[in-house]
Amino acid sequence: MNLSHSQFAPFRALIVGGGVAALEAALALRELAGERVAVTVLAPEPEFVDRAMRVREPFAYAAAHHYPLDEIAHDLGAELIADAFAWLDAPARQVHTENGRTLEYDALLLAMGARPRAAFAHGVTIDDRILDEQLHGLVCDVEGGYVGSIAFVAPPAPSWPLPIYELALMTADRAYDMWSGVAITVVTPEDAPLAAFGRAASDAVTRLLEDRGITVIPSAQAGVPANGRVAIEPGRRVLPVDRVVALPRLYGPSTPGVPRKGAGGFIPIDAHCRVRRLQDVFAAGDATDFPIKHGAVAAQQANAAAEAIAALAGAPITPRPFDPELRALLLGGDQPLYLSARVVGGRGSRCQISERPLWSPPSKIAARYLAPYLASRDRAVDRTPALT
Repeated sequence: MNLSHSQFAPFRALIVGGGVAALEAALALRELAGERVAVTVLAPEPEFVDRAMRVREPFAYAAAHHYPLDEIAHDLGAELIADAFAWLDAPARQVHTENGRTLEYDALLLAMGARPRAAFAHGVTIDDRILDEQLHGLVCDVEGGYVGSIAFVAPPAPSWPLPIYELALMTADRAYDMWSGVAITVVTPEDAPLAAFGRAASDAVTRLLEDRGITVIPSAQAGVPANGRVAIEPGRRVLPVDRVVALPRLYGPSTPGVPRKGAGGFIPIDAHCRVRRLQDVFAAGDATDFPIKHGAVAAQQANAAAEAIAALAGAPITPRPFDPELRALLLGGDQPLYLSARVVGGRGSRCQISERPLWSPPSKIAARYLAPYLASRDRAVDRTPALT
């Protein structure tokens, strides 16, 4: 314990990022350490957006909720700095920003997310910031009967393939409603749909896709060598389609001063989400080298990091290691499908599948502190999202 901070000044915790992991960590630190910790959040965007709900926007559902970060910071008693992370001077315990600021810290949490890039030269690579704009024309063409076939393609890992299944299911439903015959194919490197959850979940999702007439090509290394052509290995198959919609491939943040691992450039962490080879620096979320990129995982990493930081600040807590549990809500069926599984050896075990909520509040963001906080804000303005 740092006696100078525990007796005379708060322990300075600097959080880089404004997404799920960053806000979950800030909320956790408030709960675990209270006034022992002074939290500063460095974020380049002014809002937190429920990005997982943006998948519905092209189909005329309500827009995903936006939450001003300055209001969240005020609620937490945290300082918000609207700027971007430029580089880290770990020996000096300083973060330098793009606008030239120097921020000192006692503990640092990097939660800036992964960097999406197009995996293929052709087709539409979805960007959840502009998803409605990207897919509005496609949905209109489906409704008008101008599209006969669509391939939804997932790139090689690491990625989070669930949105590609939701888009395929919602597109199939829209085509059915409009009496428009569209052949829909999902091409994925997974052994089976949502294989990370385990066999029972894959079987349930496969049945749902089959009921909607959606074909799945698993264990596929895909390429899109030209518009309207999906090359599939093994087998040297070429799938001709009218449109291709692909998920981006994810890469680490590639920030000076931060260690990188492998070709993807992700941040290497230990069981308590400490960044390897750096002192009192932690990381959580998609920027880390944990292979599954998902909001529930990011929140659990943030909890592990927050416990370790709270302990450094003198809070009476024994930090627990990151113990991943997948929690996901699949939209696009007649009812939302809740999926939960422990992660053992990179695969899901003890999987639960239900049309009834498996966690509370039953939102897309399955996070111990952030989900109840956002639910309370939604209730205050009476805008709880309908998931059906």
